[in-house]
Amino acid sequence: MEIKMKFPKINFDEMENEGTDTVTGRERRKFLKLGFAVAGVYAGGKILSLTSIVGSARAATGGGEVAHDIYNPHYSMVIRQAMCIDCERCVDACKHTNEVPDYAYRTRILTKKYTGKLDKAIEFIPVLCNHCNNPPCVRGCPTRATYKDPVTGIVRMESKKCIGCKTCMLACPYDARYFDEERHAIDKCDFCWETRLSKGETQTGCSAACPTGARTFGNLSDPDSVVYKLVHQVQEEVWVLRPEDNTKPNVFYMKGTIGSVDAILKGSKFKYFDPTKV
Repeated sequence: MEIKMKFPKINFDEMENEGTDTVTGRERRKFLKLGFAVAGVYAGGKILSLTSIVGSARAATGGGEVAHDIYNPHYSMVIRQAMCIDCERCVDACKHTNEVPDYAYRTRILTKKYTGKLDKAIEFIPVLCNHCNNPPCVRGCPTRATYKDPVTGIVRMESKKCIGCKTCMLACPYDARYFDEERHAIDKCDFCWETRLSKGETQTGCSAACPTGARTFGNLSDPDSVVYKLVHQVQEEVWVLRPEDNTKPNVFYMKGTIGSVDAILKGSKFKYFDPTKV
């Protein structure tokens, strides 16, 4: 006997807004189109769109300040790109910790090549769910299976509510979700909330496994945390991916060499001098 599953028809114009005061039907349709466009952009190896916060004493999350006193702990991650060596221990730890299928991923490392006249350089870019403050995936989900935790700010999935429509996958500008064939539901990074943080751990599986400290995880609401200090310093450039989408990510990027990060954490300042006097 053939069993046919019936899925509810999704009318984006009638959906309740969960993330902003007003989201038009045109914007919702734009999110869907964006999902298709992002897949092609990733395939072509061009994913970065960067914004600098140099010269500002406040951290930018793709178009605004870090929201204080909304989430506590406010979990966030800083990626120090110069320290990533593409060993993929973070990817392996993530798969093992969260039982991610071989065909899927919660995090991965992309490669960007720079070609010059005299030399070539390769940059490794770890990517994962950005746990946005303004998440289009949450607004796009017709069953509210994906939601933003009101305490921690983590964007999480309730798989029992997921109908596998893949709308959230199309809405995500970061290509950070996958369809779990066994559970017939969408899955994604949850900063290891289910497997580690909720059990008292202070680090995600990927940040704990990283041998170079390229992934720094912590509480953005705590001024004493390394994440807070790195995001709010003004000595080195900090950016987010795809700031033009106004998702206000909670994953930040910086070059972050060992020397520069050590100077930042010690509170050292750059010394400016007149080269003519040297």
